[in-house]
Amino acid sequence: MQCTKHFDTFLIMRNTSAKPVLRFPEFKEDWKEYKLSQFLTRYSENNKDEEFSIDEILSLSSHYGIVSRKELLEDTYSNVNHLSCKKTRLNDLVYGKSISASYPYGLFKVNDYKDGLLSTLYYTFKVKEFVFPKFLDCYFCHLNRANNFLKKYVLVGDRYITADADYLLSGKIYLPTQKEEQKKITDFLIQFDNRIVQLKEKKENLELYKKGITQKIFSQKLRFKDENGKDFPEWKKFKLGDLTIKVGAKNKENEQLPIYSISNKKGFVPQSNQFAGLDSIERGFDISLYKIIEERTYAYNPARINVGSIGYSGSLNRVLVSSLYVCFKTKKNVFDDFFNHYLDSSQFNKAVLKRTEGGVRQYLFYENFSLIVLNLPSIKEQEKIASFLNAISQQIALVNEQLEETRTFKKVLLNKLFAS
Repeated sequence: MQCTKHFDTFLIMRNTSAKPVLRFPEFKEDWKEYKLSQFLTRYSENNKDEEFSIDEILSLSSHYGIVSRKELLEDTYSNVNHLSCKKTRLNDLVYGKSISASYPYGLFKVNDYKDGLLSTLYYTFKVKEFVFPKFLDCYFCHLNRANNFLKKYVLVGDRYITADADYLLSGKIYLPTQKEEQKKITDFLIQFDNRIVQLKEKKENLELYKKGITQKIFSQKLRFKDENGKDFPEWKKFKLGDLTIKVGAKNKENEQLPIYSISNKKGFVPQSNQFAGLDSIERGFDISLYKIIEERTYAYNPARINVGSIGYSGSLNRVLVSSLYVCFKTKKNVFDDFFNHYLDSSQFNKAVLKRTEGGVRQYLFYENFSLIVLNLPSIKEQEKIASFLNAISQQIALVNEQLEETRTFKKVLLNKLFAS
């Protein structure tokens, strides 16, 4: 079965308990169940001989693996006794006992960075010759597998985990008996890691480019020409109150319309997505107080607009939002696609921060929103700007879709390439 058009590796289906679902066809032997103690040896060597300097202290990141602590956290180490730190060597398996949201039972990572030092909170293990170290990294990098394994062998405290190294080593996992198969699986999965890194970098670069170009456009350092190569008219200053109309009729007839919320990243989203499948009717809310949203309407949470909680309904028509939201439409001299990019710009974010008011929680009601000043180009230039920025946004969306597909496919492979 060919798994993906991006990777020309051929896999076949298997069906026995001692084998994974997918295997490379040249390997026939059943995988074998091993105790960790059969291929791992714990060691704990301090730095009393000063083999490593204070700048060679490493750390374990769930995202990056073993990294330089100084570079990651910008620590100065002025109060660190590096002589008591533990040594770690390239290709060691490291177990970290810190708690995180994704890894509540700690984290296994192979040191593929360099020799150095680690905090005494870490356990370090030597990997025996018949096991390919990075294979263990791939095995434990799927958080469900790591969590399901570790939760049987550790006790969780408030910030750190109590774990006995010997008890950890009594745990069992299935491994290919041939090191060549371990390496081939690892190399195959690393292709996906490299692809994910490439797509992330591409997305980040596109986002930075869009951010920079948007700043230049709204500061008028970058201007567009009309179809005849001539300058568009000069931009004019308007208050947003002169460009928008406050709307938001109440649902007085108690119509059973779909209920939406405004998310920071996605704008309008069905409220059931936000609240685990329950809508406001099921929770007993009086929806006659909700506001009816029509096409081409903006809505924002006045207490969260400073973190991007604003949405545009577009073609979404006749849905309900909370009565707490501020709702408005733009006037005819505003092209909505252009205005959407303005709302996503640093210029708008700065203007919001200047106009919010309140104590612990800052609010931006329509009265203050309407006082924000916008430099507005002609409608023709707005359309040209929007078309240009939309093209960049579409590229970002395409790369993000490829990134998510690759991540999802890797997760599927991680479930199917390892015996359970």
